[in-house]
Amino acid sequence: MPVDAFAVVAEPTRRRILDLLRLRDTSVNELVQALEVSQPALSKHLKVLREAGFVTSRIAAQQRIYRIEPRRLKAIDEWLEPYRRLWDRHLDALERHLDNLEQ
Repeated sequence: MPVDAFAVVAEPTRRRILDLLRLRDTSVNELVQALEVSQPALSKHLKVLREAGFVTSRIAAQQRIYRIEPRRLKAIDEWLEPYRRLWDRHLDALERHLDNLEQ
């Protein structure tokens, strides 16, 4: 059964994890410290993100290092594109309206 990408990223802690992983690959311990959540709670969130394809992990020595998978985020970005175009049209119309008021 396909996972709803929006349901996955709707949870605030998972968005914070993605925000941190956007900056660099990060160990579980570093994520626990940065997010101030328990290791078991973090592991549950990472499992959801991993199973949904948002993150991958690798073993380095005795640590599990997580990295973001941009392909899954691209699907969300593609879904949002028509809405960005809609806003652009509205903002362009507002700009024209304001320019007309100045004249």
